[in-house]
Amino acid sequence: MSGGLMYSLDCPSRLHSSLERFWKKRTVVPSSTENEELSQLLKLYKSNKIRTTKYSLFSFLPKNLFKQLHCFANIYFIFLAALNFVPVVEAFQPEIALAPIALVLSLTAVKDIWEDFRRFKSDRSINRLLCHIYSGEQKAYVDQCWKDVRVGDFVRLSCNDIIPADMLLLYSSDPRRVCYIDTANLDGETNLKQRQVVSDLPLQGEEFTAERFHCRVECEKPNNDLCRFRGYMEHPGGVRVGLHNGNLLLRSCTIRNTETVVGMVIYAGHETKAMMNNSGPRYKRSQLEKRLNTDVLWCVLLLIIMCLTAAVGHGLWLKNLKDPVFQVDTDTSPALAGFYVFWTMIIVLQVLIPISLYVSIEIVKLGQIYFIHHDLALYNEQLDCRIQCRALNITEDLGQIQYLFSDKTGTLTENKMVFRRCSIYGVEYPHEENARRLEVYEAEKMEAAGCSVTLKLGCSGRSLSGRSLSCKHSSVSLHTVTEEEEEEEEEDQPSNHIQHRTSAFCSRMTKEVVPDPELVRKLNWFCSPMLALSDGSSGTPSSLELTYITDFFLALAICNSVVVSSPSQPRHVVPETRTPLKSLEEIKLMFQRLSFSPLSALSSLSPPQIKGSPRSFTSRLFARGKTDTFTFSTPTNSTTDGSEPGRESNQETSNLRREVHSSSRVESGGDAEQMEDRETDDYIEGARTNPEGARQEVEGLTGDVDCERATDDELLYEAESPDEAALVHAAHAYRCTLRGRSAESLLVDLPGIGSLAVQLLHILPFDSNRKKMSVVVRHPLTGQVVVYTKGADSVIMDLTETPKGSEQAREIYSLIREQTQNHLDGYAREGLRTLCIAKKVLEEEEYEVWLKGQLLAESSIEHREELLLEAAQRLETNLTLLGTTGIVDRLQEEVPDTIEALQRAGIKVWILTGDKKETAINIAYACKLLCPNDQLLTASCGSKDACAALLEELKLEVQRGVDGLTGDPGESSSGGVGGFVLVLDGRTLDWALQEEPRSDFLELSRRCKAVICCRSTPLQKSKVVRLIRDQLGVMTLAVGDGANDVSMIQVADVGVGICGQEGMQAVMSSDFAVSRFKHLRKLLLVHGHWCYSRLANMILYFIYKNVMYVNLLFWYQFFCGFSGSVMTNAWVLILFNLIFTSVPPLIYGVLDRDTAAHTLMELPELYREVQTSEVYAPYMFWITVLDAFYQSLICFFVPYFAFRGSSVSELSFGSPINASALLIVLLHQVIESHTLTWIHVLVLVLSGGSYFGFVLLFSLFCVTCSPPTNPVGVETLEMSQPLFYIVCALTTVTALLPRLLFRALYNTLHPSAVLEPARMDKVDSEKYRRKMQRWNLSRSRDNRLRLCADHPGLEPSTASVVS
Repeated sequence: MSGGLMYSLDCPSRLHSSLERFWKKRTVVPSSTENEELSQLLKLYKSNKIRTTKYSLFSFLPKNLFKQLHCFANIYFIFLAALNFVPVVEAFQPEIALAPIALVLSLTAVKDIWEDFRRFKSDRSINRLLCHIYSGEQKAYVDQCWKDVRVGDFVRLSCNDIIPADMLLLYSSDPRRVCYIDTANLDGETNLKQRQVVSDLPLQGEEFTAERFHCRVECEKPNNDLCRFRGYMEHPGGVRVGLHNGNLLLRSCTIRNTETVVGMVIYAGHETKAMMNNSGPRYKRSQLEKRLNTDVLWCVLLLIIMCLTAAVGHGLWLKNLKDPVFQVDTDTSPALAGFYVFWTMIIVLQVLIPISLYVSIEIVKLGQIYFIHHDLALYNEQLDCRIQCRALNITEDLGQIQYLFSDKTGTLTENKMVFRRCSIYGVEYPHEENARRLEVYEAEKMEAAGCSVTLKLGCSGRSLSGRSLSCKHSSVSLHTVTEEEEEEEEEDQPSNHIQHRTSAFCSRMTKEVVPDPELVRKLNWFCSPMLALSDGSSGTPSSLELTYITDFFLALAICNSVVVSSPSQPRHVVPETRTPLKSLEEIKLMFQRLSFSPLSALSSLSPPQIKGSPRSFTSRLFARGKTDTFTFSTPTNSTTDGSEPGRESNQETSNLRREVHSSSRVESGGDAEQMEDRETDDYIEGARTNPEGARQEVEGLTGDVDCERATDDELLYEAESPDEAALVHAAHAYRCTLRGRSAESLLVDLPGIGSLAVQLLHILPFDSNRKKMSVVVRHPLTGQVVVYTKGADSVIMDLTETPKGSEQAREIYSLIREQTQNHLDGYAREGLRTLCIAKKVLEEEEYEVWLKGQLLAESSIEHREELLLEAAQRLETNLTLLGTTGIVDRLQEEVPDTIEALQRAGIKVWILTGDKKETAINIAYACKLLCPNDQLLTASCGSKDACAALLEELKLEVQRGVDGLTGDPGESSSGGVGGFVLVLDGRTLDWALQEEPRSDFLELSRRCKAVICCRSTPLQKSKVVRLIRDQLGVMTLAVGDGANDVSMIQVADVGVGICGQEGMQAVMSSDFAVSRFKHLRKLLLVHGHWCYSRLANMILYFIYKNVMYVNLLFWYQFFCGFSGSVMTNAWVLILFNLIFTSVPPLIYGVLDRDTAAHTLMELPELYREVQTSEVYAPYMFWITVLDAFYQSLICFFVPYFAFRGSSVSELSFGSPINASALLIVLLHQVIESHTLTWIHVLVLVLSGGSYFGFVLLFSLFCVTCSPPTNPVGVETLEMSQPLFYIVCALTTVTALLPRLLFRALYNTLHPSAVLEPARMDKVDSEKYRRKMQRWNLSRSRDNRLRLCADHPGLEPSTASVVS
């Protein structure tokens, strides 16, 4: 009893501690735990049941009404409907006033019900999916629904199962303790991702048993970051193991190529990362909507003025009324009566505030998006995808873009990286044959593109049922377009044929790298036991150079996150370590020749013990050994006779050799070195006496490369980026092949050695801050801990060290760095993407010290990223530069034409890239962003003060240039006067974005034709876009293809994602998604132009027809004592704008084309004219209102004077007014419309027919529908009299004649740009005709063949040459 009492008293404190822990971080233990406190804590977490519906059966009515009341227009009309129930201000029957708002609210509610029901069905099907959950009672895995999964449950999944919740991977049937997941449902990426079991789990290698798992997991709170997971697992003994994103299986992903996995649920239901990223469609307010709100306020002001006028008029009328002949309420004072009339007029004139305009705009935008989505010109036949419109309400902003910010790689370029050339040990290998191969592929692609266009044009009836960019369930990867698939498309094969599984970035162009003959020859010295190495003084490679070459290609093969697989196997089976081609003794002798000494440890196969290592490398081929310093020798690169490729690089090497010839030996190796010299001399002498044999060895190695490639075609590389794939394929071309990967080891083939297992200690992944990636491995031959690093040259070159040793050694290394830097600059000028490769050898003590800090960072929850960054920076210092690579990334098709057209359209194009300055400038020239007559302004500063001074100087220089030009140099086209182009690097951009230099940077960039920001980070990109958008007040568009462009895309007014080679992150964050950069041309110049002009004109038309009809009611008040009476029945009054005249503007807003598409494409200047003319400028609103006032005067007073003095009733008087108003409104749209199709005619006829049909039926059958008036027989009587038709015709013509004359006069004095090109073509043709006639006359005396002056195929430019 006392124990129970103590427990009950202790419960509140335990609950308090549980809640405190709940709010700070997440603690997860197995759900079957016996700890009551932790068990209660698990119940506080959300279940796995999801519910995306907004409403329930009981909450729908109040919640939906509450949602719709957020719209100010709805509140306004509900207020008017309620006001009409007040007897003293009642304008007409209360139920009639309720009709408009009830109709709008009902239609919206039905739409919301349908959408919510679809969500309900989807939720129910997902929640009822089955999975295997471990039951503590039954001691086995049982089938349970997803909705019953709780945090702490153990879930067992099989291949192709979808992951039900975010789980920590505890077991995998794969012997390497990894599993593969497909994240296409989550982020759109189709290449497989590798996840690994938590390291240092108890009972590793055995079948997982849930009962024996007693660890506790501490991790961060749920968040939506897909790439981050921080936490640690604490064993019962108190040992903590760090957890990272590679241990987490995310909900909605699919298990691939792994038989069985077991995980523990960490996040469930709406706390999973997938659900937290499910934010629904993007919503942005367009500039047109903001301006519309201003005009609506003007309409409100106009309504108040009209109502005040009526109120004052009614009060004065009552005050001056003497002996009325009809009944008047004399008990109410004139002031109070005027107050009542004010509210009555608010009800009567309510249509001045267009309730249907907002709904109509949404409908029109949906129609515009439909036609954009189904535009064949924006359809990518190769990828079978269309444009995707993710933001549904900013289509008109596409027509107002002033600044376009573009990424380079993957946006302007293909992002299909192909290895082009490299530099190792300061020696450049041009790979001329590889360059010729790329030229052949380029020619083949152009030819295939021509065939594809022909086929597409010839098969216009082909179904356009391709998937949108959001479709993630295709069996073909969006990243993989192989040559075979292209050929199948050219032959118009069915798209549903059976295809072999391919990996991302594995096109034929990427894989088939042709090795450089000189580099092959040097590798042959390494592979052949018959050839020896020299000190570099002859034509043979030195031992140090060969070491650099070996490490260089080894780094290319292993410094990545590439997953190796095979298309012929259902699983990612990694071959077992094969027997090396050479025996251990042969390898030992070979590396002794490379001056690796001593290598006595090679004979011992006992694994070394690494203190504190998080992984245990149980199967090691080679043991750890201690090595001395490499013997420095001079680099050589002499080719055999007749070898043209590499001549330039050989000259560089010869110069380098001559400069340090006296120091060819830096350090002496004693007797071993003398022995090596004698051995080298013998081998060299043998090579000299038998040169043919040496040549045969080189050819034999090349043949071996081809033969091995033929046998290794079954390898598929699943790379996360095209750079990684290109480098791995390049290493494979030189027989340094990555064959397998696990969480702890890599299987690599080395030339001349065979397969070796490389212990993988750590991977430091690439990030935008470090701009590099590193792997820490234990060398399979030497046993040393080695760090291989690849990254941007701006980072790697600063981290390389000058080796300790003699002056000659430092001089040699400095020359290697100098030569490598020269090669880097040359690669950048050619437009190649450059990466530097480096290495670092760690001492065991140094590695153990670093490892402690790394393990602490990995197990930290708070500030984990900062600690990991510090640990990486401590490791990646004092690097030894191995070489650099040059990767070609070709421009996408039609990029130059697109950028030139955008510039002609008045859009300033900026390039924001992380590449080198030279690379960005080269690409800018290639894509016509830069022209030969442009002046380049380069800003590269090291301090804030220097940046401010330089920007001020450049601003003055640009100002001096502007004074000598007419117009804004920033708007000069490529064919006009040259402009200024500003180029900044990342460091200078940092200074320029700060407070003080910001104004100078803005002024300078505003005056420049274009700006190129190099070495910029994702954060800098977003800052630049935000600065230009906010400070200059311009419309911005950002376009990119990768995750590093997401922030820039989200900041811009319009974000465009390109479905490229780097997944779908940019697409998922964008407003519009296209497959190629060239599609921006039509999207902006055609659809943007159309959408803006259509919506702007439709809004003005809505305002016009509302003001025009409301004024008819207002003019009548002058003849009824401002009493609020109307000359028509209430139903016609309400339905006139709601139904009778509502559909034609919708068709007008969706289908109207002021200019043909081909004209807009050929004349981009028309895009600028739309911006400068401001179709929806503020003054256009008042012009429209004045026009509506004039037409309402004509429409009211022509019937008034026609029926003046007659005894017609008020309804008979209102009948021709309503009919004339309808005809004027409809024909007004015909005059303003630029397109008239059968659809327009049909809608206009139906609108007019619906009105006349309604009023005729109303007058025939409705006796008490509009008390106190009786409309029976009124319309039938009026329409039977000729005067009715005469009045309608006269009124309509008189009202529309001024606008018709204005349009004709305007088009005569200012011909549209549609007619201008036709006229210019005719003028050029006449000039050409006259010149050809003169030329023929001058040549007739020589009896030469006359050219036909009427030849239509010759260009006018030809005439200028001939004349």
